[in-house]
This record gives sequence, C-alpha cells and structure tokens, in this order.
Amino acid sequence: MKYIEVKDLTFYYDEEPVLQDINFHIDSGEFVILTGENGAAKSTLIRNVLGLLHPAKGTAEISKINLEDKKLRVGYIPQEISSFNAGFPSTVYELVASGRYQQNRWLRRLNKKDHDHIKKALETVNMWSFRNHKIGELSGGQKQRVCLARIFAADPDLFILDEPTTGMDEKSRHDFYELLQHEAHTHHKGILMITHDHEDVSEYIDRHIKLVRKEDSQWRCFSMDSCNEL
Repeated sequence: MKYIEVKDLTFYYDEEPVLQDINFHIDSGEFVILTGENGAAKSTLIRNVLGLLHPAKGTAEISKINLEDKKLRVGYIPQEISSFNAGFPSTVYELVASGRYQQNRWLRRLNKKDHDHIKKALETVNMWSFRNHKIGELSGGQKQRVCLARIFAADPDLFILDEPTTGMDEKSRHDFYELLQHEAHTHHKGILMITHDHEDVSEYIDRHIKLVRKEDSQWRCFSMDSCNEL
C-alpha cells in the first residue's frame, strides 16, 4: 500500500525552480532513505510531502488510511528539532509520554500499555536511565534521542525523519537503523529518512532515493527502482 506518492513535482522559491519533475513512492513495510548533496532541497521535498509547502506543479500525497483502514498516523522529526533551552520544564519521561496523548487520549489517564510503550521507546534510544532528568539539562544528541523516543511512543504508521541520527555514536546509529528495519518489516510501517550516511545504513534499507542535478537543470530525483530515470 502506498503511504506516500509524489508525481511530477516541481517546486519554486520565488521564481527559481529548486525541484523539478520528482516522482517516487513509499510503501507500507519498507525503509527508504533520501540522500543528496548539501543544498539538494531534501528538506524542501519533505515539506512538500507533509503539506507544509505546496508544489508549483504535480502532486505530493500522503495516504489518509493505513493497512487497517483506519486514519493513518504520521510521525515527523524535522532537522535539529532538539532546541530546548535549559529552562524547559518537562522531564524526559513527561515529554515522551506526551506522544501517547496523540492517540485520542487527551481526557484519559495513561494505562499500563501506554507506560510500557514509553519505557520501550526510551530504552530503544538508550535514554531510560535519563527518564527523570529535565530536557533542558541534556546534551544536543540526548535531546535528539528523546525526540525520537516520543515519535516511537506515538506508534505512527508512517515515519518521516530528517537527519535523525545527529549526535549519535556509531553503535547507537546501527541500533537505530536496525529498529527502523524491524518497524518496517515486522510491523509494516512506512519509513522515509533523509541521511548523509548512505553507506552506514545501506545494509538495513529497502531502497535509496537520490536527488541529483543534471547539467543546466535543477535538482531531480534519481533511483533505478523508485524515481524517473534521467
């Protein structure tokens, strides 16, 4: 089932095209990475997919339903999300727990299943031992991990992640990639991740979408199995 489908997308900043004739899809049950050189408009493409920006031509759509014919849930981590200052009042546990309230539970207390999800999410990013720390006291890399844990606690159908491994060491990155692969292949999640470390993650992914620039043209999407061949 297609969770993301982009067709013939062209996007302009002012009157300058920065993306041209982009075509790709992300299915449930697959882990796909998006790469490109610095300035390749990767984040701009993601924002078009999410509806935060609007293409000049073509379409970028996210499915309204998941495999169970229920409303599809999206978990999005933008680049450098972890900009909490020292005065941020929440604890690590409280912030991650807030991800569970997205499941139509604002007026209900969290139950054992919710707390189990929260613990598992924090353990996944090696932050369980920091659960009672204030967010503002953490390092940048630790904050990034907590933000990831919050997304996992929310249990989305579709993950859209923009450079999520910033600040992680090599072991933590590989553990994270292995987890994403498990989420895709075992729980049928759709995963689209922007990364520069395409060699680091290559053994875990299903497809690799790459933005490249042809001579005298704007950034285009190229992959033998997911984008229009140039």
